Amino acid sequence: MSSLYIGLMSGTSLDGVDVALCEIDNSSCILKASYFLPMPMELKESILTIINGKTTLKEVGEIDQKLALFFSQGVNLLLEKESIESKDIVAIGSHGQTVWHEPNSGELSFSMQLGDPSRLAVLTDIDVVADFRAKDIAMGGQGAPFAPAFHQFLFSHLQPCVILNIGGMANISILGQELIGYDTGCGNVLMDLWIQEYKSLPYDRDGDWAKSGKVHTELLNLMLEDDYFNLKYPKSTGREYFNKNFLINYLERFGKISKADVQATLLALTVQSISNEIEKFSVDRVLVCGGGVNNLFLMSQLQQELPHLEVASTQKYGIRSDDIEAMIFAWFGYKRLAKEPIELKSVTGAKENRILGGVYAKD
Repeated sequence: MSSLYIGLMSGTSLDGVDVALCEIDNSSCILKASYFLPMPMELKESILTIINGKTTLKEVGEIDQKLALFFSQGVNLLLEKESIESKDIVAIGSHGQTVWHEPNSGELSFSMQLGDPSRLAVLTDIDVVADFRAKDIAMGGQGAPFAPAFHQFLFSHLQPCVILNIGGMANISILGQELIGYDTGCGNVLMDLWIQEYKSLPYDRDGDWAKSGKVHTELLNLMLEDDYFNLKYPKSTGREYFNKNFLINYLERFGKISKADVQATLLALTVQSISNEIEKFSVDRVLVCGGGVNNLFLMSQLQQELPHLEVASTQKYGIRSDDIEAMIFAWFGYKRLAKEPIELKSVTGAKENRILGGVYAKD
């Protein structure tokens, strides 16, 4: 018997929270409705301050609560829009907002997400399942990416194929005999950072600014030699690595490069680092989701780099690309309450597949 769950995802792009209402049973996860609530600029800047390491414990605690308020607003607006009562929802699966991801420090490894699930449960009057990554890391895994398990659930009938998510970071799921998935590196994060710095725009619409520039080949090749791209999977990353300091470190080795050429080179870095990884596997098609699918120039460059493969939005196969990540956490919430482990050890490197997430009751 199917039941209604809500999934919440606020990713590394910090553009807002995606809210997905899903009808779920043991064989399907059907999107019934979705809502996107843009993140207030003040909250985004506060989160970036934490990520950049300039903060206090008081500020961390306050942002934890502000995010819970923000997430609850998104949930309540969706319920209002769809004329659904909170009692009709079994649970909310909340990813939270990642502020630091440190999976390679042995016994001290961790991944920190904010957005107090207890307050979220109280404000929505719905049970919340959250803190999904901690158990996987405790089991020796990377705690990321988690998308491959859901991609396998949705798209196993299309294998062998790659599901590519391009958010702030980019990750791939290789659907074949054994599930493989990992972060290829930067997705939109460096491009967004650069255009925000020099044009005060949140992102490069359709990749038009990048298209107007010329790729600086020497800079591109140097960045592609970065240690992260040479790591073997399983691996995962975030803004604590691909950030302004990363970019400055490479740019300062060169003389003056036009701002448009830098943007073109950053788009090429995303495309090349993704395609380099996909080329390692024998697949028929690449299905793309996440914000990057809306960058027309990026998509055309990906197809150019992978001419022998079909490169298409997941929407072509029935799933709207902007909704998939939020749907993941609705499904994770369902799996937690069903006490079913998530099959991720081949992706994250965890010792075992475990039941993930903690339950935060509304009462």
